[in-house]
Amino acid sequence: MEIEIISFGQITEFINNQKIEVDGITDTDAFSKYIENRFPALKNLKYKLALNKNIVQHNTEITNQATIAIMPPFSGG
Repeated sequence: MEIEIISFGQITEFINNQKIEVDGITDTDAFSKYIENRFPALKNLKYKLALNKNIVQHNTEITNQATIAIMPPFSGG
């Protein structure tokens, strides 16, 4: 399965925007575990995921050619 990763803020210091090919990643919980193992610095940060431009609130299924944004905490109004 191909996933495009987009990173923002301080996360871009260790995760560049890229396309990756992964097997066995079917949902956002599995993706979080995978990405934290690949980039251990992420384990120490709070972050949110957005799947195909929608912020993930609960574990969500990932389909082929998905775009996942990894974002640091943010606030605004």
